[in-house]
Amino acid sequence: MAYSQCTDAGPYTVVIIPLRSSLSSLDALRFYLWIKRLKDLEREKDCLWAGLHVLEQARLWYQHRLKNNKARQADIGTRAVNRAEDWEEETLAGEGASSCLLRSRIHKVNGSLGSLISEPNVTRRPSFTEWTGAELSDSGKLCWQNTVLAQEVCQKNLQISLLELERDRLLQELSVHLDVECSKDPD
Repeated sequence: MAYSQCTDAGPYTVVIIPLRSSLSSLDALRFYLWIKRLKDLEREKDCLWAGLHVLEQARLWYQHRLKNNKARQADIGTRAVNRAEDWEEETLAGEGASSCLLRSRIHKVNGSLGSLISEPNVTRRPSFTEWTGAELSDSGKLCWQNTVLAQEVCQKNLQISLLELERDRLLQELSVHLDVECSKDPD
């Protein structure tokens, strides 16, 4: 009577209590229902433990994914910083360049975040009852368009950063040129 149908269930205790009255009495029925309820509660407990185990595995999987994504972001950021520093050393010299470089790095990070957000694996996946097949293909098209637009924004941000760096370099050259001319004129 008190055994489990689940293969992963823990051990159960079988209790045999002799009744003073007959099996068809009200006390025997109450006792049978009480034992049945205990058995059902034990099965429910086992199912809850199994569900908790599944949730724990899912939590560990998501933590692993987050760790991998953070490592990938750090790697991308390191490569972007190294490329920006190399470019700065080759093309610029001056104090204004560091603020422009910082702005260009911010634009790059924003572009990377935009592309990460638009990645289809990061977004919430709707259930089958929420979407029909046609809507799912429209959703896929929108996701693709969002990805393309995010890449375009990233490219435009890079162009803006490069133009700002060029502008600051030209302004610096102009100020040096004006300082030289002012020092020549003894007015």
